[in-house]
Amino acid sequence: MDRETPRRIVIGITGASGAPYAMRTMELLAEAGVEIHLTVTKLGRRLLADELGLKTLDLDALTAGHGDRVVLHNDSDLGATIASGSFLHQGMIIVPCSGNTVGAIASGITNTLVQRAAAVTLKERRRLILAHRETPLSHIDILNLGKLSEAGAIFAPLSPGFYLQPRTVEDLVDFMAGKLLDLVGVEHNLETRWDEHVSDKQAGTT
Repeated sequence: MDRETPRRIVIGITGASGAPYAMRTMELLAEAGVEIHLTVTKLGRRLLADELGLKTLDLDALTAGHGDRVVLHNDSDLGATIASGSFLHQGMIIVPCSGNTVGAIASGITNTLVQRAAAVTLKERRRLILAHRETPLSHIDILNLGKLSEAGAIFAPLSPGFYLQPRTVEDLVDFMAGKLLDLVGVEHNLETRWDEHVSDKQAGTT
């Protein structure tokens, strides 16, 4: 699909720390006019409450007022549309993605909708982005990530770079949110790419 085609992206939120990354990614997708299909695990809901103060799933708060662009799916509903391979979309991002979620998907276990939608994304050969945040990694984590990489998933650890000289936490969050959008082919206006950084430096020396 070209970048002008209306698109759907599936978002899964799990219980690893990193709620601001999830919120910013959803804000940017909504601003780009993407139809977001969201599912949040039980621990993901707790994460949103603990780190963002969201006691309920406030879709407007998660998308800077664009809640109408989000379709919310109950994570216990394994019969939801996003659990079917016939549901067409341009990629799934799990952000943040816990080690437990990685292990479940790598083992072929689908006890939650996040896990089921991810497994279906892999079997349909669509893009699955795992924005893993936990550190350090155990050997089991490494083996699970390797298995998923062999199956076609993309491992995108939430480890922002510093070459753009970030000054705020928001700068760090934007770095990773921009990277996640790049991985599913959604345009954004964040100056988070290395080529832009190099161009700016060269422009300043000429």
